[in-house]
Amino acid sequence: MKANYEIAIVGSGFAGSLLARILTRIGYDVVLLERGTHPRFAIGESSTPLANLSLERIALRYGLEDCYALATHGRWLKKFPDLRRGLKRGFTFYRHHPGQRFQNLGFDSERLLVAASPDDAIADSHWFRADVDQHFVEEAVVAGVDYFDNVDLKAATFSGTGARLTGARLGESVELEVSFVIDASGPGGFLARQLSLGSALERTHTRSALVFSHFDDVNLMQHAVPGLPKGPYPEDWAAVHHVIDEGWMYSLRFDHDTTSAGFVLNPQSMASVVSGTAVDAHSLWQTLLARYPTIGELFAEARPTMPIAFRPLIQHRVAQSAAERWLLMPHAFAFIDPLFSTGISWSLRAVERIALMFEDAFANSRIPSAPARDRYSNALAAEADQIDLLVAGAYRAMVSFDLFAAQAMLYFASVSFAETNQRLLPDDSVAWRGFLGVGDPVLADLPRESFQRLGRILAGGFESATTDARRDFVDWINESIQPRNIAGLGDPKYRNLYPVDFDALVDAHSLLGLARDELIARLPALRGRPHPNRFFA
Repeated sequence: MKANYEIAIVGSGFAGSLLARILTRIGYDVVLLERGTHPRFAIGESSTPLANLSLERIALRYGLEDCYALATHGRWLKKFPDLRRGLKRGFTFYRHHPGQRFQNLGFDSERLLVAASPDDAIADSHWFRADVDQHFVEEAVVAGVDYFDNVDLKAATFSGTGARLTGARLGESVELEVSFVIDASGPGGFLARQLSLGSALERTHTRSALVFSHFDDVNLMQHAVPGLPKGPYPEDWAAVHHVIDEGWMYSLRFDHDTTSAGFVLNPQSMASVVSGTAVDAHSLWQTLLARYPTIGELFAEARPTMPIAFRPLIQHRVAQSAAERWLLMPHAFAFIDPLFSTGISWSLRAVERIALMFEDAFANSRIPSAPARDRYSNALAAEADQIDLLVAGAYRAMVSFDLFAAQAMLYFASVSFAETNQRLLPDDSVAWRGFLGVGDPVLADLPRESFQRLGRILAGGFESATTDARRDFVDWINESIQPRNIAGLGDPKYRNLYPVDFDALVDAHSLLGLARDELIARLPALRGRPHPNRFFA
């Protein structure tokens, strides 16, 4: 280990490792420091179209062929069949009730499917993080990054010219002089502790606990509840959400038949299933399976591949994300909730932004300017607020599936409009466009207004949410998203089973500022047409 580097990145998850590799490719001298070792278990596994678009842009800008391959399920299988992953065709939601099996009411079932791709080849993937994170570390090393694991950093002392990092590795002392530190270490991370950044959790509304593991031999919902009307994709090959009174459960199936699953629980509602203050994760898991018979059937033969774990609070947020000689990546700055699979896409957007900041600085100061750091900090803060309001509103809406399905349309309207814009109208400013509608004159304020409206509707509990009040909320959502609704969201003809509908997109051409013929000519970009550069074919 050398004594001096330009940039130290602390934490070697996919985001830290990928950023280290990019910065090395730009020309910086980078060291990547990891407290543990790879391969290792990690959650945060569900990718999205916006995440894949970031990977593709990174691939094309910096010549990283593997990133282009990992951006669709089909290319991933072709180029990296040994990296484990799962097919993700969309977002699937079911509403369960205590003591009752899920009711097959045909098209009136409490069920919502939203497709994210038209076929398997260009679909998203669930990332088996032990494999994927290790892959990005190995590629960083090949690119010239100095990587060291088993590093226990004890202190960081900053000055006007950089930082001194001290600690130990395998019994030997470590002392590094660096010009800039990037913290990619996650919640309660290294810099948050060293700089006593302080918590800003009071700015957020969402609170949830998590009980989780990986499992083999999980049953399919299509087998547990046969005869449901056919949706736009095989509904188990998706980010599956089981909405319950206490919160919700995620179920992410990997191609090798392991399933990542966890109950994300509202602490205020946990009293119905937890007595006392001590929580035994296995007992809590079994209690929830018994409480919801269909979910219990799905996991009746399931075997955890690791001990079931419990985290009493998964949210965190710190008060500052950047200064002259350091910055935090999103997961070190804030985490809200996995409900809408925002983690990977938000992290990759930050990788793009930070890389561009260092590109701009390379020929001059070699560290990001104050305006660039402020831009980054302001974006992160606004986007953390937006994710929180969207998710907190969804938790409020879970009491009634019609409210929840309407609230979800805020997310799907935002991401479908952004994805289509980025594919059909690409430009160099994409990385800095606001995440989840931040800065959009139509979408920006909707999560906050929705959160407040739901608070008024449900002020007296579920009983106060009259049929008329719920219908008014659904109508307000549908009307509010129309200027950005290029996917036919809210259209009753879909019966809550939304395909990728190119006809609806063509009909909405004016919302994208395109003539009908112009949009039709650009449609191949949405159908996974290979990039003209043979390197990425």
